[in-house]
Amino acid sequence: MNDITLPVKQHFGEVTIPLPSSKSESNRVLIIDALTEGKNQLSNLAEARDTQTMIRLLSEDPETLDVLDAGTTMRFLTAYAALTNRHKTLTGTPRMCERPIGILVDALRQIGAKIEYKGKEGYPPMETLGFEKQLTNKVQIRGDVSSQYISALLMNAPLLPEGLSLELTGKIGSRTYIEMTLELMKQFGVAYSFDDNIIAISPQQYKNTTFAVESDWSGASYWFSLLACAEEGSFFLKGLKESSLQGDSKIVEIMDKLGVQSEFKEDGVQLTKKPVIGLESYDFTHCPDLAQTVVVTCALIGQKAQFTGLESLRIKETDRIYALQQELAKFNAKLEEGENEVFTVIPSTSIPAKVSIETYDDHRMGMAFMPLVTRTEVTLVDKDVVNKSYPSFWKHCILAGIKN
Repeated sequence: MNDITLPVKQHFGEVTIPLPSSKSESNRVLIIDALTEGKNQLSNLAEARDTQTMIRLLSEDPETLDVLDAGTTMRFLTAYAALTNRHKTLTGTPRMCERPIGILVDALRQIGAKIEYKGKEGYPPMETLGFEKQLTNKVQIRGDVSSQYISALLMNAPLLPEGLSLELTGKIGSRTYIEMTLELMKQFGVAYSFDDNIIAISPQQYKNTTFAVESDWSGASYWFSLLACAEEGSFFLKGLKESSLQGDSKIVEIMDKLGVQSEFKEDGVQLTKKPVIGLESYDFTHCPDLAQTVVVTCALIGQKAQFTGLESLRIKETDRIYALQQELAKFNAKLEEGENEVFTVIPSTSIPAKVSIETYDDHRMGMAFMPLVTRTEVTLVDKDVVNKSYPSFWKHCILAGIKN
């Protein structure tokens, strides 16, 4: 593995970070583009491995769609292949084949797609075997497991002969990602309604358009965290919009309480340090990808906090709850699980002179723990793990003056 060791750095000058493009937006518009036969003008697509894998598989159209470790790509391509009557085998890394997909497959089968599992029921690999006739235009699906299942169905819905009415049951998690999908569809000419817990899309055609992908708010979160933990500094993050479709733009309001002031400019957002107000609690139901970043920040700046909405973290690239607990312990911080899935961050009161952090094949573990450089010499195991979503991350760290 290619580890990276970073020396302590607490002071930063005025730094400009040219953020990568949004993986979430890119992967959605690529599916929409495929459904319109690739006649759109798309620009600023993400450099992330997940997105590059999607581009390659859609352009090469192989019989076996190997998504590697890309969860979004797996869910989106499963629905796309199944509902556009393609005969494909879908597979991925060993960890990808441990991530459940049964809820999506059950919904696709209800609509009329033929899908068979090649191994364990409810998990990849599987094979799509055709879509001859739509059996129903009304489907129920749990809203609390993965918004990617819902988005995968929604993007294909306009081209179904009878459209689709999707009823979300139970608690709706990651709602902002569902709303992002719908708003992107709207930008490509599709009308929808989202009333209470029912999303209705009538049969219609996407319209060809020109679309530029926004910079990535998930990637931006690590720079918010670094500044919150630093003694001094000022960061300008290029390409972010105040009126963003991305749910992870919530990092602005979270970090406002943890000592980072945000000021939007024409071509990005200026971050400066401010006094910590305090973050006593937060519900990450609609922005779970921010949880690791905020947990580590609180652990480092001495902020005890209670967090909810972390349920989906257990079925991500790794069990992120377990991974956080193991690695926080290395510098005497804790993430304690209480009743009703309430988690409490217990900040560190003493940090060793050196800390080595495992990344668990999870890009967000690697990036979320980077701000440890403000307190100690930190080694991050397998630095290349960031390539999944932010290949230029370490180059941008060098821009900020963080060098191994």
